[in-house]
Amino acid sequence: MVMLEAIQITKYFGGLAAVSGLDLTVRSGEILGLIGPNGAGKTTVFNMIAGVHSPTHGKIVFKGEDITSHRPSTITGKRIARSFQLPILFDSKTVLENMLVAFHLESKPTFWRAIRNDSSTKAREKDILKKAHEILEFVGMSGDMEGRLAKNLPHGHRKTLGLAMPLATSPELLLLDEPASGMNPDETTNMMGLIKALRDKGMTILLVEHNLRVVMGLCDRIVVLNFGKKIAEGSPGEIRENKEVIEAYLGVKTDAV
Repeated sequence: MVMLEAIQITKYFGGLAAVSGLDLTVRSGEILGLIGPNGAGKTTVFNMIAGVHSPTHGKIVFKGEDITSHRPSTITGKRIARSFQLPILFDSKTVLENMLVAFHLESKPTFWRAIRNDSSTKAREKDILKKAHEILEFVGMSGDMEGRLAKNLPHGHRKTLGLAMPLATSPELLLLDEPASGMNPDETTNMMGLIKALRDKGMTILLVEHNLRVVMGLCDRIVVLNFGKKIAEGSPGEIRENKEVIEAYLGVKTDAV
């Protein structure tokens, strides 16, 4: 079943086409990788899906609904969430407080509900706290880790918290922008395990990643961009053997991939 479809999407910045006539299909329950050289248009595709940029041409359909040019807040409300290559954290707050902020940004409480502090408000706060603990336990940042300030976290834990926070929206489609960038091998393996576990819970994932071990080890399908155009699509095995991909992206064929 198709969850998201981008149909002939094109994005111009000035006279330059960052993405040109791209058709992209994300199937429910899969991990789809979007790869390509620097400047290939991957982040622009993410930004169009997330509502940061509007396509110059084409349309984006999510679960049968045209969401082209919707605002980011509206896109989030459709249960599409994204992480960022550089995690957007509140450095002066603890790990748990960052998670609670993510929940409150998602819930958008009204002014009167915020000041009323009645039993229903207290019950909701208790539920949010419970869910925040559950997410942090899922990603391996529960217990003493919850009280650490975000600014004091090592890179791998910052990236993990950056993955955890979008989960506050209970997304059906999760867009991951280089989730393993800058990680050491052990951190990378842990991140891959988390992403697989999210898929096993029923989440659909579209990821951009330069680490080919991650891409080949995680993805059910891979789409390759070059100069804003799709040059290949297929299974990891098919992409690994594609001569145009090897030329444009991998450089040379290697058993390490």
